[in-house]
Amino acid sequence: MDDVGSVVAFWMLSVMTLGAAVMVVAVRNLIYAVLFLILSFIGVAGLYLTLSADFVAIAQVLIYAGAVSVLILFAVLLTPRAARDNAETFLQVPGLVLATLVAVTIGAIALVTDWNEATRGAFPETAGAIGEALLDKYVLPFEIASVILLAAMIGAIVLVRED
Repeated sequence: MDDVGSVVAFWMLSVMTLGAAVMVVAVRNLIYAVLFLILSFIGVAGLYLTLSADFVAIAQVLIYAGAVSVLILFAVLLTPRAARDNAETFLQVPGLVLATLVAVTIGAIALVTDWNEATRGAFPETAGAIGEALLDKYVLPFEIASVILLAAMIGAIVLVRED
């Protein structure tokens, strides 16, 4: 990450990710909270890309921004309308205190740690090799998993459909 563009992209993605994470907590509507969570997941994937971790970035988008977010949206949409708002709770103050303690601890550790730059070269790209393996050697298990996931999605739609 020596060039100016990578550094600017890293900081812009960091601000976007943290802003979206704060909005997950701040917004009252759970649907909007899930949308901000998806934005935060995509920001983390972008951070992985700026750090040359292409496979982890792809996995972040597929697993978290895709599958986990859809699962959370299904859970929110299947709950009754009255239970969807982000109501006040007695755990709000202890949660804020715990979050502050965690943030202070992480900040103190970041300031105390001696951050030496690694002298090794760039990481090898693995996404191409994994893609070739999934479409060559492991194509049958990959397709079976796809069919099972499609059947589960159709089953969920049939279960929630009103007749």
